Amino acid sequence: MSEHQEYYVPDQSKWPIIATFGLGTTLFGAATIMVDGGQGASTRSGWMIFIVGMLLMAYMIFGWFGSVVRESRAGLYSPQMDRSFRWGMSWFIFSEIMFFAAFFGALFYARVFAIPWLGGEGDRGSSNMLWEGFQATWPLLNTPDPSLYPAPKGVIGPWGLPLINTILLVSSSFTITVAHHALRADNRKKLKLWLGATIILALVFVGLQAEEYMHAYQDLNLTLQSGIYGSTFFMLTGFHGAHVILGTIMLIVMLIRISKGHFSADNHFGFEAVAWYWHFVDVVWLVLFVFVYVI
Repeated sequence: MSEHQEYYVPDQSKWPIIATFGLGTTLFGAATIMVDGGQGASTRSGWMIFIVGMLLMAYMIFGWFGSVVRESRAGLYSPQMDRSFRWGMSWFIFSEIMFFAAFFGALFYARVFAIPWLGGEGDRGSSNMLWEGFQATWPLLNTPDPSLYPAPKGVIGPWGLPLINTILLVSSSFTITVAHHALRADNRKKLKLWLGATIILALVFVGLQAEEYMHAYQDLNLTLQSGIYGSTFFMLTGFHGAHVILGTIMLIVMLIRISKGHFSADNHFGFEAVAWYWHFVDVVWLVLFVFVYVI
């Protein structure tokens, strides 16, 4: 008779339904903030709903991942389960690639098609009649209707903070790779050192990004309301920054688990998945740096 590999089937879990309510509440709160803010109304209720949703999501993430960690530590997972985790993380990163591709696509469409059409270029140049005299340039510092969309006074050049942040993220990809090799060699001291360095680089990146945003809002009048350039700039850099913050939290959790003796040289996909995610965040920033700041 052929032998069948054992496959662990977990008990019924409350976490999927909590995730559903948490995500739905978060998105409803975010939509309420945008709608009320756009109408000039108070956004207090929207923020309260959003915060409740985020707290539910945090509760779900820590609870669900805690269950996975306990099951893994108990030796309940088989090689097939490991492959399932790897495929799941691969598809998750692919979905994130498509997420950012949509925003880069919007940037490409605005720069290559929509703005030149408004300036009278191309086969739809008649759109120029909407705002006669409009000059198509990029970055767009002369919006078609300044009364609705005040133009920014300037843009953030690539060779200041953005370049420093690029160096930081590229360096962090190197440090987490060294940490991964240290884990595979079962060198815990080296692992903690290089993972800690990765976390420090990530925190510095977030701090400099916040400083850049303050400079944009306070000194350059570059905001989400500054026409299509301001919208695409903050949507791309903002969502990337959110991913960096999430990745940093994941790195900190990995350091805590390593300090507790979790993972081994042969069994450490939790760490490896975070490393995959961090490399993805790094690559997105490189593309963002070129197409948002440089070109």
